[in-house]
Amino acid sequence: MRKPTSKSAKPRKPARVANTPRLGDLIVERIERLAAITDEPGKLTRLYLGPAHKTATDLVGRWMQDAGMTVRLDATGSVVGRYAGATNDAPVLILGSHIDTVRDAGAYDGNLGVLTAIAVVEQFHAARRRFPFAVEVVAFGDEEGVRFANTLGGSRALAGRFEPRLLDETDRDGITRRAALTAFGCDVAKIADEARDPANVVGYLEVHIEQGPVLEAERRAVGVVTGIAGASRGRITLTGNGGHAGTVPMGLRTDALTCAAEIILAIERITRADAAALVATVGVVEIADAAVNAVPRSVSFTVDLRSPSDDTRAVALAALQGEARRIAAARGVSCDIVFTYDAPAATSDQHLVAALSRAAAKCGHDVRLMASGAGHDAMSFRDVIPFAMLFVRCRGGISHHPAEFATADDIDAAAQVLRACVEDLAGK
Repeated sequence: MRKPTSKSAKPRKPARVANTPRLGDLIVERIERLAAITDEPGKLTRLYLGPAHKTATDLVGRWMQDAGMTVRLDATGSVVGRYAGATNDAPVLILGSHIDTVRDAGAYDGNLGVLTAIAVVEQFHAARRRFPFAVEVVAFGDEEGVRFANTLGGSRALAGRFEPRLLDETDRDGITRRAALTAFGCDVAKIADEARDPANVVGYLEVHIEQGPVLEAERRAVGVVTGIAGASRGRITLTGNGGHAGTVPMGLRTDALTCAAEIILAIERITRADAAALVATVGVVEIADAAVNAVPRSVSFTVDLRSPSDDTRAVALAALQGEARRIAAARGVSCDIVFTYDAPAATSDQHLVAALSRAAAKCGHDVRLMASGAGHDAMSFRDVIPFAMLFVRCRGGISHHPAEFATADDIDAAAQVLRACVEDLAGK
């Protein structure tokens, strides 16, 4: 696959290779190769529809072809590999994750799920096995939301939830999503055609590093995800009066930064009151025209609020907005609050959870059921396509950081569970 194309690339014939490496080692080797593809030398940054993303789609597409799949680039920039079923009219089981990254990322987030799915299909192809369903592997490119504010465009398209208004969304350079997709080789007029008929989909399975410390603390290689927390994201902008740092008395200041600090601590206090069900993060703080000798006039900061309960999240969101306005008013600072992102909590399909659990037990693992506090492409399929996820232990629970790591042994364990799950579903 020399370049991304909307036309299908034919699968390659199964290779007869002696001493085939175990899946964990093969996947790690490919993760390392994929990690070398970056938009920023010296660190892993692979942004949606950027140059590194295009190079990554080429490489992932070639691996899909080697695994016996026909390959195409879809209308949102996702790479789709299809391993045909036993009959032409067979339904489809979708396996996938994403290949875009945050800035200065780790190598395993997202990439692990795509490469594990490809490796499992490659084993089926080598054994010339076909199932009563086709298997599609999808490498989404728009999960992290770094380039454009709204995210999950690829998985939303498959779920029939892509909103055409997002095509006019711009990145920090003023480039619209529409223009970026067109330059990438995608036909935006066909995005609606990517929606899958739920009646013809067995389900969606995603392998992903845990991005948390639970599995490591319990000395488990894998866990089965029962649901994904809902999330609200927004920005609070505070505007006071600037002034000289040496001449404006403390009691006469309307300092936007100290106001922001008090609001940020209030957000922490509100969420800590129900720590079992809520987390909140202020990830970006921006001070307009900042100077060492000037009282900050305008400050804006992001808020990311998550909970497995949408009702709990809604109550907390109202509370933190009310507290932010109260604090700002008391300090004589204007407060503008805008929340543009809302992703409802998503519950995994009980039948797919049961299938992954049976597969894990068959592979010798004690079944650990757990919720995901992080968002994933799987959540796009809520109430449309059945989904479930398999978590893999990661060292220190570290993610979105260069130190992100999972062992080849644990990755191999996840690949064997995924393979057993596909076989389990085929048997039923």
